[in-house]
Amino acid sequence: MTDCMSSEWFAGGRTGGGDAVEPPGSSAPAACGDDTRTAKRVLRRHLLAARSRLTPAEVRATAGPLARHALALPELAHARTVAGYVSVGSEPATGELLTALRDRGVRVLLPVLLPDRDLDWAVYEGPERLRATTLPGLSTLSEPDGPRLGPAAVVTADVVLLPGLAVDHGGMRLGRGGGSYDRALARLAAAGATPPLVVLLHDGEVVPRVPAEPHDRRVTAAVTPSGVWRFDTADHAAPGDDG
Repeated sequence: MTDCMSSEWFAGGRTGGGDAVEPPGSSAPAACGDDTRTAKRVLRRHLLAARSRLTPAEVRATAGPLARHALALPELAHARTVAGYVSVGSEPATGELLTALRDRGVRVLLPVLLPDRDLDWAVYEGPERLRATTLPGLSTLSEPDGPRLGPAAVVTADVVLLPGLAVDHGGMRLGRGGGSYDRALARLAAAGATPPLVVLLHDGEVVPRVPAEPHDRRVTAAVTPSGVWRFDTADHAAPGDDG
């Protein structure tokens, strides 16, 4: 996979009529030869800028369609334990999805960020049992206030819902760069656990290519407010209305 900051990483990233992320302007460092980490930082900056233009009302309006498409996934139909997360800021809103899963009788695990940025886990007991947590240099998070189950609890999940900034047509996910989910995914691999990995995104965040490092993991599917994208080993995406 090339490290060149090519416009192909942005162009054509429409999903179900959503606006694609615009290519970086001439002010962005866009030279071939930049290492992959630098390329990731550039891409993250532009994706976050696009998200920053979303209003709170626009983010809230996506919650219902996102939950509907996610709940229709066959991977979630018989899941007994799902690792999820509480969205913050301009991330695709997950509140309706988490509540719907819990109402189905699913045991929903939510992350608790540790000081070293690893993830502990606790059971979701409803929005009233979430507490605001702030760690130095990070946004305020909403985390479950119940007993912590330990970082290894993620290996009990039948499905893992992942945050992200983008996914490419081969299923390669781009995260925020903190490394928290890299550790969780590595823990799954070390335990031999292979649950479906599903990333939740806004429309326009499925793009032709993202820069990847050896530790990066492909996801099974991406869910946007407009539909579902599935990924296979042939390095391309197959969008559809539901699972």
